[in-house]
Amino acid sequence: MQNIFKYLKGDNVIWVITILLLGLSTLSVYSFVPILVKTAGGTPFGYLFKHIIYIAIGFSAMYWIHRQDPKYVERLSKFIFYLAIGLLIFTFFFGVRVNDASRWVRIPIIGLTFQSSDFAKLALVIFLSRRLITNKDSFDSWKKSLFKVIFPILLICALIAKDNFSTAALIFLVSLLILFIGKFPLSKLLGGIGIGLLGLLLFVLLHLALPAMNILPRFDTWMNRFFKAYGEGGASVENMQAINAKLAIHNGGYTGVGVGDGDLKHYTPEAYADFFYSSFVEEFGLIGAILLVFLYLILFYRILKIGLNAKHLFETYLSIGIGLLLLSQALVNMFVCTGLMPVTGQNMPFLAMGGSAMVMSCISLGIVLAIARKNETNGKDVSAMKNEVKNGN
Repeated sequence: MQNIFKYLKGDNVIWVITILLLGLSTLSVYSFVPILVKTAGGTPFGYLFKHIIYIAIGFSAMYWIHRQDPKYVERLSKFIFYLAIGLLIFTFFFGVRVNDASRWVRIPIIGLTFQSSDFAKLALVIFLSRRLITNKDSFDSWKKSLFKVIFPILLICALIAKDNFSTAALIFLVSLLILFIGKFPLSKLLGGIGIGLLGLLLFVLLHLALPAMNILPRFDTWMNRFFKAYGEGGASVENMQAINAKLAIHNGGYTGVGVGDGDLKHYTPEAYADFFYSSFVEEFGLIGAILLVFLYLILFYRILKIGLNAKHLFETYLSIGIGLLLLSQALVNMFVCTGLMPVTGQNMPFLAMGGSAMVMSCISLGIVLAIARKNETNGKDVSAMKNEVKNGN
């Protein structure tokens, strides 16, 4: 094991948790895809092979990035942000459409798809972490605060919200938390919330007033999911996916029915992604579910610790932002499966069937590990200087 950690720098705990989650994902995804085989064709092994390809891409990117200096991420923050906007606009017009939503870009030649919002989430966190450093002195100005900080958040969220409201809401919330941690003026923060809510209300009113324009094509889906979760339609046939998720959790008991022996995964759409947690609980049980929650909490704690130990505030904000993104995504998946939230499209980081979410999660952790590696190097340099001074005396 020590020989392996000679090459994996930064934080050994994060490496171990990541490898555990990725290994577990291969087992669980192979078990959870029967519904996909039934609806889209193919074989479980075919989907597993595709998932392993995404794992290989993500882990390779994670390894390469963790060997780089985080200062390059900071220097490229503006370019990464503009690239994210470009990808979102391209997806808006030319993306692959599924269920009235244009979220994916198909990569030529290899045929794999990439969800641009997964890249945009990380890009916005990087951009905001940089802006909190470079524009700190101008935060007293409403004009500069709105243009340089609030507007970029609203722009990214607006480009995503049309086809993926839950992701836009999640990014908006995480962005506000980053600004709060970065001591962004509370009055401007509340102003940003107000502008965001007013903008959303305006689009909803325009959609209702001009239905022929179909400004928000998934508006009815959002409303149906909300009222099915909290209204009278909670036990309807149309809400069967959420009902099956709860039944799967109930069926799991304390120890689970065993890997591959779950029944509800055959009837729950997206059992391998949006309803991953319920499928996991059915086969691994309450004990396995609690252990999984602890893994995510430990991962979040280690990311926070790395950020707080960083010497540069940009690295602190970036680490905390990445930690919030990963944890909030996992929590939303759990809340949806347990009926605490309406159905959304958030899957479990590092566990759900691979794709751009898997790759971007690995890249995000690669950045955190690069910061940890830098902290480790700085700590050794400080210790060496202390020893030199001590020996000199």
